[in-house]
Amino acid sequence: MRTTTVVIGAGHSGLAASYFLSARGIDHVVLERGEVANTWRTERWDSLRLLTPNWQVTLPGLAYDGDDPDGFMTVPELVGFIDRYARLVNPPLRTRTTVTSVRPDGDGYEVVTDRGVWRCRSVILASGGFNLPKVPPIAAALPDSVRSVTPHDYRRPSDLDDGGVLVVGVSATGIQLAEEIHRSGRPVTVSVGEHVRMPRIYRGRDIRYWMDVTGVSDERYDEADDVFRARQVPSPQLVGSPERKSLDLNALTDQGVRMVGRLAGIREGKAQLSGSLHNKVTRSDLKMNRLLTTIDEWVTENGLDGRYDPPHRFERTRVEDSPPLLIDLDGENIRTVLWATGYRPDYSWLHVPVLDYKGRIRHDGGVVSDSPGLYVIGLNFLRRRKSSFIHGAEDDARDLVEHLAAYLDARVPVGVG
Repeated sequence: MRTTTVVIGAGHSGLAASYFLSARGIDHVVLERGEVANTWRTERWDSLRLLTPNWQVTLPGLAYDGDDPDGFMTVPELVGFIDRYARLVNPPLRTRTTVTSVRPDGDGYEVVTDRGVWRCRSVILASGGFNLPKVPPIAAALPDSVRSVTPHDYRRPSDLDDGGVLVVGVSATGIQLAEEIHRSGRPVTVSVGEHVRMPRIYRGRDIRYWMDVTGVSDERYDEADDVFRARQVPSPQLVGSPERKSLDLNALTDQGVRMVGRLAGIREGKAQLSGSLHNKVTRSDLKMNRLLTTIDEWVTENGLDGRYDPPHRFERTRVEDSPPLLIDLDGENIRTVLWATGYRPDYSWLHVPVLDYKGRIRHDGGVVSDSPGLYVIGLNFLRRRKSSFIHGAEDDARDLVEHLAAYLDARVPVGVG
């Protein structure tokens, strides 16, 4: 089978790419291992809501039009939105089709699936960057009495063993699951590493509103001082809730969750903790205040101080004067460690020499320069700071399809046989 472009993945990024490919009349097929929005359907916990407000759920040709713009979609609601978008785009879609190999093929690519082989001139990898949970090697040292769980496996607190839970990581996932598990009656300890503290509401508006109007979300990858570093920044401590509440380390502490330092090792049933807790929270507070200052300056420079609530600052993050450096897992009856330590993409099927030593694609804003005709979309800070959010797919997809079209126009067509 032949086509001009193969899009791998029918999540929101792959469908956005298909939208622009169709608009340009580029022949293509979209391959999806499950159903549309498969990851959202099958690999997320029950209570999850988007951390972006509904008014920001937009894709090319479709925007949220419900009656709760300031609310936050549940996973079933988001799946319904993406299903609706798929009907609008009406892509040349092949579901239940698993890609097993992508290889160079002359001046194009061979895409092998469990339902046949495609040959094409270009490929857009839209399988996302959140396929496999990142679990540090020290997990192997956990004693047999402690169960290791990732957000990929987790669905609800009742599935966990009785006893305490150590949550490793305090980005959006870690803080939400720590609160949910604590409310189930289990003692929760949170291991704090690098994190991005961010209030839900500032000066009367959602923080995502401020990120948009000040231009922070639209910062381009080629404008960042250190884009490699920017792409590794953890997701902000934001959760979506009907109350539009902020959930940070202080809020968790007030609920009775214990904060400890970064997990550095496990030996003889004891968790070894870094002494950097004070430094981590101080740095995060400073970065949050710099963002708030950016917002305040934008408001003043545009003569809008009278339109919004007055500026203010939040209480610094509170931690113990002398946090513990060891936790006896068995002695404290900790029976579960939940690794909220992020995700990584799965490119085990990508047989093109474009991966670095950590298995990440080397790309320039989604253009894989080491392999012409190969593109990637849906990764953190791909082309803009907003790239990994739903509403970030439109601009990225438009840019990449424009580049792809120019690439195809400049090439000698491959023969069709």
